[in-house]
Amino acid sequence: MSAVILFTAVSLSQMLLACAMAIASIRMFRGPRAQDRIIGLDTLYINAMLLLVTFGIGTGRVIYFEAALVIGMIGFVATVALAKFLMRGEVIE
Repeated sequence: MSAVILFTAVSLSQMLLACAMAIASIRMFRGPRAQDRIIGLDTLYINAMLLLVTFGIGTGRVIYFEAALVIGMIGFVATVALAKFLMRGEVIE
């Protein structure tokens, strides 16, 4: 019984995260300002990270959790670099 509930919950969350990624990618490509595009990119990498976590929960493999950690770190650095670029016009001083 609990395996059925886990499979249903993981499948539903994967479908909802895929929909959220589609909406975030629309915001990233159609955003009227650069700030909207950066927020869309930030949301997209967070949703991708969560999708990998749900794949890891569903399959029981550790590699998905490690990939999610790497995506989280790279996405955070990219968001900080893009925000700094928008504020100052350059990333490296």
